Amino acid sequence: MKKIIVSGINLFEGGTLTIFYESLDNICQNLLDDYEVIALVHKKELFEKYNDKITILEFPNGRKNYLFRLYYEYIYFYFKFKSSNIYLWLSLHDITPNVKAEKKAVYCHNPMMFYKMNFKSLIKYPKLYFFSKFYKYLYKINIKSNNYVIVQQEWIRKKFKETFGINNVIVALPVSEDSITEVNAINSSEISFVYPALSRFFKNFEVICEACSKLEADGITNFKVNLTIDGTENSYSRKLVEQYSHLKTINFLGIQKKSDIIALYEKSTCMIFSSKLETWGLPISEFKDYNKPMLVSDLEYAHETVGDYEKVSFFDPDSSIKLASLMKKIIENEDLKFDKNDYIVDKNLFCKNWSELFDIILKKE
Repeated sequence: MKKIIVSGINLFEGGTLTIFYESLDNICQNLLDDYEVIALVHKKELFEKYNDKITILEFPNGRKNYLFRLYYEYIYFYFKFKSSNIYLWLSLHDITPNVKAEKKAVYCHNPMMFYKMNFKSLIKYPKLYFFSKFYKYLYKINIKSNNYVIVQQEWIRKKFKETFGINNVIVALPVSEDSITEVNAINSSEISFVYPALSRFFKNFEVICEACSKLEADGITNFKVNLTIDGTENSYSRKLVEQYSHLKTINFLGIQKKSDIIALYEKSTCMIFSSKLETWGLPISEFKDYNKPMLVSDLEYAHETVGDYEKVSFFDPDSSIKLASLMKKIIENEDLKFDKNDYIVDKNLFCKNWSELFDIILKKE
């Protein structure tokens, strides 16, 4: 029986872990009659539900540091599996390993190499600047040995083609185009905004805080902004809370469970999504189901995720003045001009679920 290896030895939380689960769910549902499957994981306990269906191999040092990670990817896996007759090696986190397999594919999540840092950001976050440069070279190693490179958006596909000189890039949507979510939109008399995001500097919470500061200075305080940070996450959020905790209009809520995020969606008047860098921007997709207005960064990823949704106004993510003016229109119930969104996705090497993705990468060439 042919073998498939699905590797994600440093995936342990968030959207990347969800993608790992979804890939294995699809494999268990559709492919086990034809393939023997081995999953390489960081922690076995996160994958207990698959124990009776596929082989789980644990690599707890996969997240310890990059020396361990690179050792596994470029040396250890080659010798461990070189005689295993692997049909497909699917690497689910960015690195193309040095392995022998009839087919290879790598799923690339991290768009950090495309983040444009201004001088202020470079001074504040020098490690992240050098990390972005490092990631470019990390992606480049062995990338042309893949049968397919998988990304989540068309703009990233174009960047990969230009940067690495490859044409075998698949756009795989992280959410199904056909999915329909039942929602409960609550009409509330309180004007409130929500921005659900983790505490990362590129999430750009500060533009929202500055906009709130400007609105309060103008005497506009009849609204709330709910942010999913509280200062305990890292130095970035701590500095934000220290600087803006005096504002009456901001609720620093901290990390929320999924059910609490849904409750925030239901009662919110509008979403603000100010992130400067995403591979997708899942909250945008989720909030579209509520048919409420969104104020979203005027960037490539956002235009693609917004799609043909009409209740969106885009703003310069560096302009708190522009954001404050849009928020004011929402607060005062003025007519808000929604922006027409032009975007084009090449349907060649394009899929909207894991079944379609496996059909492409397992197809005999």
